[in-house]
Amino acid sequence: MAIEILTENEWESMRRAGRIAAATLDVVEHFLNQSFKQSLKPGVSTADIDDLVRRDTALRGGTPSQLGYHGFPASVCTSVNDVVCHGIPSPTEILKDGDIVNVDVTTCVNGFHGDLSRTFLIGKPSVDALHVVDVVRRCLQAGIDAVRCGGRLGDIGHAIAELAHGEGCSVVEDFGGHGIGRQMHLDPHISHVGERGEGTRVVKGMAFTIEPMINLGGKEVRVLDDGWRVVTADGSLSAQFEHTVLISGDRAEVLTRSLPTAKLTS
Repeated sequence: MAIEILTENEWESMRRAGRIAAATLDVVEHFLNQSFKQSLKPGVSTADIDDLVRRDTALRGGTPSQLGYHGFPASVCTSVNDVVCHGIPSPTEILKDGDIVNVDVTTCVNGFHGDLSRTFLIGKPSVDALHVVDVVRRCLQAGIDAVRCGGRLGDIGHAIAELAHGEGCSVVEDFGGHGIGRQMHLDPHISHVGERGEGTRVVKGMAFTIEPMINLGGKEVRVLDDGWRVVTADGSLSAQFEHTVLISGDRAEVLTRSLPTAKLTS
């Protein structure tokens, strides 16, 4: 599949989709922070997050890109502790003190998609949880900083892997980022390991996600029997952060930055 190169008119559509997706994830972050601010609130489930994402996305004029994608049954991925990605929200999965949960929101607005995720610390996190979340947050920024118009995609993976390995963590190699635009998943594949100066050349008009998955233990993963949830093979914690970026100039323009004023629109 050829890599889609977006026109400047399409850039504006991508920016809008990115802003709306980010606003919805900001609402989720506010909800979790308020729920666990003083003490653990019984009954907060990953299904509650799914319900919030569905409502907020609709009120902002978007649709959840993940809902029904290859049969995926929810509007958002919620990946807890050793779940690397593609976690399915459930009313029986109750968040508890010390958990980490990655919430992955993708929103379609007028035919264009914005995709991002964050890993949230619930209650009082362990030292290990704090470490892996801190590392992956910095890995995402390192990957973004490595993007140059005219550079190579291998530069992104090299920067991420160098930082993660230096912090004693591993990088999941079986999954990566992807092109994005009029479809949620497009070429090119964005590996989070790589060699500097190798891979596809980065050109103006490309849009893709950078979404490193960093494990506290080994890099190996397995897919559970539901065909969706990916977990660490050794049961170690895994964390992820993601942004959608657009090559609109010499560097990467991040389309899914947090919006401090975001609030539930209802």
